[in-house]
Amino acid sequence: MSYQYDLIAIGGGSGGVAATRRAAKHGARCAVVEYDRYGGTCVNRGCVPKKIMWYGAHIADTLTNAKGYSFDVTQNGFNWEQLVTDRENYIKRLNGIYEKNLTKENVDMLTGHGSLVDAHTVQVGDKTYTAERILLAPGGQPTVPSIDGAELGITSDGFFELQQQPKKVAVVGAGYIAVELAGMLHSLGSDVSLVIRKEHFLREFDDIVSSTLTETMQKDGISIINNTSINSLTGSAGNITINASNSKDNSENQYGPFDCVIWAIGREPLSGPMNLQNAGVETDSRGYVPTDKWQTTNVSNIFAIGDVTGREQLTPVAIAAGRRLAERLYAGMTDRHLNYDNIASVVFSHPPIGAVGLTESKARELYGDTIKCYQATFTPMYHAFTTHPQKTAMKLVVQGEEEKVVGIHMIGDGVDEMLQGFAVAVKMGATKKDFDDTVAIHPTSSEELVTLV
Repeated sequence: MSYQYDLIAIGGGSGGVAATRRAAKHGARCAVVEYDRYGGTCVNRGCVPKKIMWYGAHIADTLTNAKGYSFDVTQNGFNWEQLVTDRENYIKRLNGIYEKNLTKENVDMLTGHGSLVDAHTVQVGDKTYTAERILLAPGGQPTVPSIDGAELGITSDGFFELQQQPKKVAVVGAGYIAVELAGMLHSLGSDVSLVIRKEHFLREFDDIVSSTLTETMQKDGISIINNTSINSLTGSAGNITINASNSKDNSENQYGPFDCVIWAIGREPLSGPMNLQNAGVETDSRGYVPTDKWQTTNVSNIFAIGDVTGREQLTPVAIAAGRRLAERLYAGMTDRHLNYDNIASVVFSHPPIGAVGLTESKARELYGDTIKCYQATFTPMYHAFTTHPQKTAMKLVVQGEEEKVVGIHMIGDGVDEMLQGFAVAVKMGATKKDFDDTVAIHPTSSEELVTLV
């Protein structure tokens, strides 16, 4: 049978664009379906605008610390609206680059919402397109709770639409998005409360990371309201009260009023609008699309990558999976696929977090008493003269007699940049001895990882 395309991707985010561009390089006829701006969540409402805001917050911290280094610096104000304007102009340039690159590779851009008619047909608006293979890469969206008054709050998407800085804000959630937003807003001058349902945040991370960040945030003046379930929001925009229950003492409490409440309680896949049932594509109970190691769904010619699969919801993961899929399908690399083990990640909290491999608790579940940990907590030299010093903490998790490094967990200034090289070492199977045999770079924080005893 003859098809219009070899590959159609539903979703013009990082994964869909990476896959179709790579496939087109190898001669495939490709198209991408996108209803919004190209670049997906990462470029438009995620990694990129977040990092710009984080840089702004980091500069605010630097200005605060300048006095300790004998600078007489007066901070005359901060223009949130100007930063947002400059940020959005930057993103528009990136959107254009994405479209330019797709055009350069002769990938057709189909504007609208993509849905399946059958296993080889995609509908976009009132038109249909056929393809030998279909790639599902629609991404996800922030979750909003089903409670009274939930609409008074905004999501992380809404955060990036704020034209004015909220003076008093509650961030609801215990994951990395919540702690990133809380840290950014606090450093930029907002009064911030972080509301979490259980005792601790970042529960998927190693204890050394979450406990150190908790101590830092509380010391810096962020209010952490834990063991709290929100029952409703009341009031009006700009004057919001949180009505909540405490799971420890069963008390009913009110918090606020807040200018802004931000829901950062998780994300959900955008699988529903694609009408997957028309092609027999299966989803799990949460709407994620299961795939095998080849990114194949239960339908042999339909594939899925990125957040919609529920695995490692990180932009570089979607890009890597998409490129490897294209190389396997169109470049003859028959065994090419993404290995999801030991994927490094960074949380842009204040200070940042870097992690790769197994946490100590997970490693002990898998390997029992063969696990050993080396760790250090210290104040980095940068903070020798600052008025609000932050700790750095590092942990190596090693396994067996050879002490193979199976996990690295760090929090502190600069760990976001230092992790990448150490992640290569972990991926290659480095041991504690390999770390010990590496001469330290002094004076740096990273030297601690090769001098742990």
